Amino acid sequence: MDRLFNSFLDAYKSPFGAVPAGTPVRLSLTIPESYGFVEPRVVVARDRGETTEYRMEYRGVENGIHQFSYTLTLPRVGLYFYHFDLYSDFRKLSRGALGEALVTRDRPVPWQLTVYEPGFTTPDWLKGGVLYQLFPDRFCEGVKDKPMPFADRVYRENKHGEPYFWPTETGGYLNADYFGGDFEGIRQKLPYLKDMGVSCIYLNPIFEAHSNHRYNTADYLNADPLLGTNEEFVTLCAEAKKLGIRIILDGVFSHTGSDSRYFNKEGRYGIGGAYHDPNSPYRSWYDFGRQYPSGYRCWWGFATLPEVNEFDPAYQEFICGTGGVIDTWMRRGASGFRLDVADELPDSFIEKIRLAVKAHGQDSYLLGEVWEDASTKEAYGQRRTYLLGRGLDAVMNYPFKNAILDYLRTGSAHNAAEQIMSICEHYPAPALNVLMNFMSTHDTERAITALAGDPLGQHDRYWQSGRRIPPQRYDRGVKLLILAYALLYMLPGVPCIYYGDEVAMQGYKDPFNRAYFDWDSQEKRIRPVLRNLARMRRDCDAFTDGTLELVKAQGGLLHLRRRGRTQTAEIIFNCSNALIAEQAFGKAAEVNPWGFTVLVEDNEDL
Repeated sequence: MDRLFNSFLDAYKSPFGAVPAGTPVRLSLTIPESYGFVEPRVVVARDRGETTEYRMEYRGVENGIHQFSYTLTLPRVGLYFYHFDLYSDFRKLSRGALGEALVTRDRPVPWQLTVYEPGFTTPDWLKGGVLYQLFPDRFCEGVKDKPMPFADRVYRENKHGEPYFWPTETGGYLNADYFGGDFEGIRQKLPYLKDMGVSCIYLNPIFEAHSNHRYNTADYLNADPLLGTNEEFVTLCAEAKKLGIRIILDGVFSHTGSDSRYFNKEGRYGIGGAYHDPNSPYRSWYDFGRQYPSGYRCWWGFATLPEVNEFDPAYQEFICGTGGVIDTWMRRGASGFRLDVADELPDSFIEKIRLAVKAHGQDSYLLGEVWEDASTKEAYGQRRTYLLGRGLDAVMNYPFKNAILDYLRTGSAHNAAEQIMSICEHYPAPALNVLMNFMSTHDTERAITALAGDPLGQHDRYWQSGRRIPPQRYDRGVKLLILAYALLYMLPGVPCIYYGDEVAMQGYKDPFNRAYFDWDSQEKRIRPVLRNLARMRRDCDAFTDGTLELVKAQGGLLHLRRRGRTQTAEIIFNCSNALIAEQAFGKAAEVNPWGFTVLVEDNEDL
């Protein structure tokens, strides 16, 4: 097939990927003489706006190949989509797989060009580091056998027990059982995390709330008493920082709990609250009306999660103002926030949150939960702008997770490369370099279960309960998990270990993926690999903010290249035969038993 254009290659598009506003972007075509006479145009459409055609300049002919180019400079921030019209026989160039141009006479699929704020910067301390996500109640109990602070909590003395799951949110013990994990337990395990190369801990919600997941906030300004005191959180952050570890918190700002001091439907907090008192100072936070089944607007229909009005000035001030939620916890030692359901928060509100977070230093981190390509995300009929430089620093990178899992399950390097390179092409470099890359989270199956367990499908919690990977598949599952994390550590962004993955903890979806950490595990193979990968990231600048190039994606072979300022890393993964690494590199290369090889060289030696 003739190569006419490829957006991944510097010879055809330079620079690669997203660009700051005002940056010249050179686009080049190579058209064989066999195509006949052409006068190509590049057709550029601003997202939901005007379309402009630019005639490309003829650069001459070489070996029967006509060359054209155009330098495009876009001064306005936003999304743009472009294709090429050959102006001959209705032929156009459409985006195909891996950035390759395809000739079509139909409506072309355009390439995307993201143009972001020139001043967009993200925290340098994250680059080259490692994140660790932990579920506070399930990580480590530092203060043993402490009494429950509220009578409706169920204490789980047996740390090996499965989380309760029956029957629903309206009855039984679902989300009401507590294993007692606390700030002191995290503090005690800081050396353990440091040994794995962890540089940042992401804590699921810690604010007072009346469920073990704590996504139904009851008091934004105080830690849940089972975790410890506000002062103990301050101590945790200070001791972590001494070890070079920072802590970010989960900010749940789209809804509160109905059982909270703000809404107070259940009356736990006295006689006030928005639900009972029309004159409550919190009343304007919520929307009441007969049109709602519960009498008020609530998150995804859950009556226990009344939604807030993020445009309400009083609520915005409470979250973002001086002495507000963000200011309070940043002063206590937090280094940033992860925003729960970021696509349900207005862009204007996220921008205010950014200002509040960055008021404590430009190196503070603001992460958002987005499950799709965040650059093209639409929510409630609007294109989201939170990745263009005024909102989030970065997002949770579900596309990379899906690409890696699919690659290891199907063996298609081509499909994995398409998913990975598309994200790299669409995201601004400042965001790309601090993405939260992961294989498991509290919202998904654990990675080893996804790789080696029975397919989840539509099975209910009773099917999921107690189900384990058969012994004959477990060993392969561990090897695949190592391969998954190895690839994750090599890609742009910051790898994140979900607590327990380093000992191959199993589990389907909530609550089975949120079991207490298995500190008695005998699985010792994964953690040393993670430690070595972290050291490699720390020592090689190609993994800090280096570019990513696709060298080859064929069958199960995925060959990537990261170029840093002083070093280049050649990376090869193979689902079937690691010995092919030497053939791919064209030189002798060390091959490890897991199916991946990394060769790092100084740029001056290449």
